[in-house]
Amino acid sequence: MLRTIKERCSHIALYLLILSIHNGAHAADWPQWRGPNRDGTWKEKGILTKFTTEQLPIRWRAEISNGYSGPTVAEGRVYITDRLTSPEQVERVLCFDAMTGKPIWSYEYECKYERFEHRDGPRASVTVDDSRAYSIGAMGNLFCFDAERGNVLWSKDLNAEYKNKKPLWGIAAAPLAENDLLIVQIGGADNACLVALDKADGAEKWRALNDSASYSTPIVIEQAGRPVLVCWTAQTVVGINPMTGKLYWQHPYAQPRMSQNIADPVFHNNFLFVSSFFDGSLMLKVNPDRLSVEKLWQRKGRSETQTDSLHCCISTPLLQGDYIYGVDSYGELRCLDLHTGDRIWESLDAVSKNRWANIHMVKNQDNIWMFNESGELIISKLSPKGFHEISRTKLIKPTKGQLNRGVCWSHPAFAYKHVYIRNDEKLICADLSAKD
Repeated sequence: MLRTIKERCSHIALYLLILSIHNGAHAADWPQWRGPNRDGTWKEKGILTKFTTEQLPIRWRAEISNGYSGPTVAEGRVYITDRLTSPEQVERVLCFDAMTGKPIWSYEYECKYERFEHRDGPRASVTVDDSRAYSIGAMGNLFCFDAERGNVLWSKDLNAEYKNKKPLWGIAAAPLAENDLLIVQIGGADNACLVALDKADGAEKWRALNDSASYSTPIVIEQAGRPVLVCWTAQTVVGINPMTGKLYWQHPYAQPRMSQNIADPVFHNNFLFVSSFFDGSLMLKVNPDRLSVEKLWQRKGRSETQTDSLHCCISTPLLQGDYIYGVDSYGELRCLDLHTGDRIWESLDAVSKNRWANIHMVKNQDNIWMFNESGELIISKLSPKGFHEISRTKLIKPTKGQLNRGVCWSHPAFAYKHVYIRNDEKLICADLSAKD
């Protein structure tokens, strides 16, 4: 009898959780790269403030294959991309139930990786918008799916159509949905570094720039009372009218060695910050009254081991108050003065020191949630006084497909009071809700 009552209570609790997700899906979704606003902010309440176990209990696991892309979550579904190499080379787009991990749909297409390095799998997260799911593969295969059923609404081979000047590690920037447009950074020929397509049918609406593509995902900011598309290409930081492709402003930031522009531009209180592994950091002041920018400071160290200010690799920095928090070239977590780039402090407590060592940072209220390349999830606080670790737990094991030492480089998704993350073997979901 007692077991029956417990089973009924468990079923009721699961039903209420699913119902709450359905009713509040839009508020709790993580429908694109780095969250609802592409700014690494998670607004969920009622979540854990401290972990109680060294290994976080896993709600469900689903088998997947290799890839760098992080999951996205929308309308009760999780989307991820991966790659298979046998019996033939294919990329896949997979969709799972967010609460059970049950497969909902999948789509695969032939995709031979040519002329780029680090071939573990697709890089870009799926973007979900207006009941459509948009994926772009490492070779430039772009698909628009019915997000619920998985049928292809339209597709494009961007490499064939635009003769992409693919960067060394393939196409990586996630598609950006803005009003009726889908904007992609692909490095195409004939003024097609950036291309805007009709979300409904894929028809080209505008193209802009002859720059080569970087790996950094564009964002949209507000400047002088209007939306501005900000993109960091391999050569420049630009502000563009997202509806027409008209260039508003442009600031050179050429890479004399090779482009390793991976981290997103970060915008905060009219400051625009970018940071690269080889070439250091650039801070631009965004004019709030007219469409222009000016350089506030630019700093670069002598080498990747003798860095100045911040030399980011994969991790997108965080701007908070008058300070910058970011991960330097070998995993050094640093705090900088936003106005000068001067270092305030440095810590190696958040991730082990290694070349390209990575931490993804997500802000939730006053806490910073960190997911490091060792597969650990950390609740912390960052201030000019230092890195304060509140709690740490193991989330997933590193695998060797992305890098031979074994890493977890994919960005997690935070949705429905859960965290979703992948390695080269599994997509997992863990409950982060606060318990009474």
